[in-house]
Formats: sequence, structure tokens, C-alpha cells
Amino acid sequence: MTVRLGIMGGTFDPIHNVHLLKASEAAHRLGLDEVVFIPAGSPWQKDPRGVSDAEERYAMTKLAVAPDPRFSASRMEIDRAGPTYTVDTLRELRRLYGHRARLYFIAGADVLGSIGTWHEAWSLKELAHFVFCSRQGYELADGALPLRDRVTLLHVPVWEISSTVIRRRVSRGQPIRYLVPDPVADHIVRRGLYRAGAH
Repeated sequence: MTVRLGIMGGTFDPIHNVHLLKASEAAHRLGLDEVVFIPAGSPWQKDPRGVSDAEERYAMTKLAVAPDPRFSASRMEIDRAGPTYTVDTLRELRRLYGHRARLYFIAGADVLGSIGTWHEAWSLKELAHFVFCSRQGYELADGALPLRDRVTLLHVPVWEISSTVIRRRVSRGQPIRYLVPDPVADHIVRRGLYRAGAH
């Protein structure tokens, strides 16, 4: 039996409701059996000094996905040493699931402009189908993607919610309820994440 597996990768610093909405829409429209959220261990395109501790990001991801039986969280990239490359994750998932799984990598439209610069970008289309979801401020068009024939573009409702906005609001003492799942908001407060001067 073929398993249709969605992969939601990202820094998730923090995970928020639009991440969950995009995964839910992709699961519904593409008939996915499961969506696994995989927080990046060491995002190679970001300054590590500006990224929260991987364990905190994983804990928030687990809290966020727990209510939906279709969703799960994986430590795969956190536990793997070295820079986090999507191609390595897809290869590992392919080894784990074999040919009984069809892999769907879900990302936002903001990724469209940079995916050609990803590590071993030419290999990606051999490993998964890519699903790009609309994101405010970014055009949702496949253009000259290196994986053009393995792409689905999904228009989903979008709000002005991003991890950057949430971190900024916390640092200013502004509320984030209804922008992130309640357990994630509680975790951020309890752990003192993103406060001005916090590291």
C-alpha cells in the first residue's frame, strides 16, 4: 500500500498557525496520509546566532502538532550532525519508507526564489514532489524552477503571521495568542523565549 507522506520542513522559530494551516490544506487537497514536521537542526542559510535552541524549537513543534492525528514531529534533522540540507532529509526518509511512500515536501512561496541555490538542488525532484503554498508578499509561480514537473502550487488563505513577527511581538511585550497554538504560547512564556535581551 502506498503511503502519501507530507514533509513540512522549516526552522519553526516558533511554529505558528499558518504553518499548521498550510499542512492541513496540503493534506486535504493532495490526500496525504500524514504530515511530519521536521525542525531544522542547523539551518545552513541562516546565522546560527539568530536561531533559537533546536530543542526549544522541537518542543514547540511537538506541542503544536499534538492535537491533529495526521501530524507528527521528527527529530531527524536535529539529531543529524552538521548543516541541515533538505536533500539529506529526503534521502533518509526514502531509506526509511522505501518505495511504498510518495513524498511531498511542503514549503511557502518565499522558498521559490531560492530553491535553485539549495544543496544538490538538481537531485530534489528525484526524491519528492514539491508543494508550494501562497505567502503574503511573494508570488506563487513556478517560473524556472529546477523541478518544474514535480511541483504543485497551492493557494491557501494567508495572514500576516510569520515567525519573525511573533518573535518581535514577544520582545515588545505584545500578545501572541491566536497567532500560535495555545500550548506554544504557554511554552514561550514559561521558557522566557524571545524576550528583549534573552539569548
